Amino acid sequence: MKLAILETGTPPAPLIARFGRYPAMFEGLLGAGFDYASFDIASGEKPDEADAYLVTGSPAGVYEPLPWIGELIVFLRAKKGKAKLVGICFGHQVMAEAFGGHVEKSAKGWGIGLHTYPIVGRGPWMDDAHAVAIPASHQDQIVQQPPNSEVIASSLFTPYAALAWRDQPAISFQFHPEFAPDYAKALIEARRDRLPDPDAALDSLDAPNDNARIGEWIRRFLLG
Repeated sequence: MKLAILETGTPPAPLIARFGRYPAMFEGLLGAGFDYASFDIASGEKPDEADAYLVTGSPAGVYEPLPWIGELIVFLRAKKGKAKLVGICFGHQVMAEAFGGHVEKSAKGWGIGLHTYPIVGRGPWMDDAHAVAIPASHQDQIVQQPPNSEVIASSLFTPYAALAWRDQPAISFQFHPEFAPDYAKALIEARRDRLPDPDAALDSLDAPNDNARIGEWIRRFLLG
């Protein structure tokens, strides 16, 4: 299977040498079995044809008047039902916008550190977990659920934490299974001056996480 990773943002420059860019993080999460290709969408690269597309996180908001965001929404609509789609954080949000939902900068503020998300729906690509604990890093949230989508994971802070679509092969997650704890901590440190209670968020990341479980869910969805 050819999996195109649509890179919509990069780590802060000082962290790239240490941790790499997001496509490499996703390759590490998902493992072998894919013909990977990556495209820097935010810099104007156009993706090739692929069996599936994964949209990464980004510092941009889907509501910003950036040409590449509008082009990405058009692209996702064109691929509806023709390729498998996976969205992570910004990717989750831009898929919601593309398919009839709505995203805003949340009045709840930043979600950072390790968050726990109860499982409220179940797809055939999932196991029997009742909740997952995954690193989060976002201010924006889906505030209007897209039509023809099912909520898979939901928390008080993030009601639309994970979605699966009924009318196309597409899933998306607000959280970051590709973030190793060390990277999530380094990102918090890089943003410390604008985050609420960064020390508590840093401490939370020492707890066990379900990154590998979510990676396996995405693998099953793509390969199943």
